[in-house]
Amino acid sequence: MSNLKKIIDEYIGLGISDQIDYDKLYLYSIISHSTAVEGSTVTEIENRLLFDEGISPNKPIGELMMNIDLKSAYEEAKRIAEQHLDYSVEMLCRLSALVMKNTGKEYKTAIGNFNSSNGELRRLNVTAGRGGKSYMSYQKVPKRLDDFCNWINAQRKTISKDDVDKIYELSFLAHYNLVYIHPWADGNGRMARLVMNMIQMECGVIPSIVKKEKREDYIKSLAESQDNDNPDSFIRFMFVHHVDNLKIAISEYKQSIENDTLNLKNDTLNDTLKLSDKEKNIIDLIKKQKDISISEIMLNTGFSRPTVIRSIGSLKKKGLLVRVGAKKNGYWKIV
Repeated sequence: MSNLKKIIDEYIGLGISDQIDYDKLYLYSIISHSTAVEGSTVTEIENRLLFDEGISPNKPIGELMMNIDLKSAYEEAKRIAEQHLDYSVEMLCRLSALVMKNTGKEYKTAIGNFNSSNGELRRLNVTAGRGGKSYMSYQKVPKRLDDFCNWINAQRKTISKDDVDKIYELSFLAHYNLVYIHPWADGNGRMARLVMNMIQMECGVIPSIVKKEKREDYIKSLAESQDNDNPDSFIRFMFVHHVDNLKIAISEYKQSIENDTLNLKNDTLNDTLKLSDKEKNIIDLIKKQKDISISEIMLNTGFSRPTVIRSIGSLKKKGLLVRVGAKKNGYWKIV
C-alpha cells in the first residue's frame, strides 16, 4: 500500500468528504486555485458569494468572468465523468469554449480567423514565456489531439478503479500531455487541470488541487519536464503536492474536531457550575492571559471593581479558579 493510499484512506475514514456541502465547496476551491494560477485574485470566499449569492466582489470583471466560466466548464466535466463518456476532439473543444466563453477573443491569421471563446483550435504557432521555447506547430495539433483522446479512452478501459496510484499517474500524465500539445491559443492550463480532475472524478478518487501557493513550483516542474521531454519531474511534483494537500486537510479537520470537543466540554462545565455571563467573560479573559490584573479585566469587560472581585470570589468558591503566587507577580490558574 502506497503512502498516497494510506493518506486517502485516513481522509475518507475521518469522514471529511461526508461534511455538508463538501462536493460543492471542494469544487469551488479547485476553481479558485486554478484561476489563481492564471493570475486571478478572486478568493474562495469571494467565489462562494459570487456563485451562491450573486454578490460580485470588487475585482476586475475579467477575473470574475474567468471564475464563472470555469465553474460552468467543471459542471459539464462532472456530467461527462459521471456518464463515462468517451473523449473526443469535439468534446474537449466544447469544454474549452465554456472555459473561454467570456474571456476569449478572435484571432486573425494568414490562414483564416478563429475565436478562442468558441473553443476553436489555434491556427497560429505559440511560444512559451520561458526562454522563448515554441510549442508544436499548429498544423500538427488536430492529429495530436485526436491521438490524445484515443490514448485516454484506451487507458480508461484498462485501469483498475482500485489502483489509486495508476489513476493519479494517468491523470497527471494527461495534464502534461495536453499542455505539451497546447491545442488552444488561450486557457490551456485551465483545460489541462480540468481534464486531470475529470479523470479523477470518473474514477472516484479525490480530485487534486494545484494550490496557488505552489504556483512557482508547479510551473517549474512542468517546464523542467517539457525541457527534458520527460514527464517524470512533473508527475513527481503532482504526487507530492497532492499528498501534502491531503495531510493539511486531515490536520485541519482533526484540529476542528478537538476545538468542537473543547467547546462542548466548556459548555457542559458552564451548565454544571451554572456560571453567570460575567463569570464566563472573566474565565475567557484568563484563558487568553493568565496573569491578567483586576484593572485589565475591568478595562476589557466594563465591569466595576466590586463586580470583578465578587465574580472572581464566586469562581474560587466553585473550585474553578485559584491564584498561584504573589498578588503582584502571580497568575490565575483555571482548575
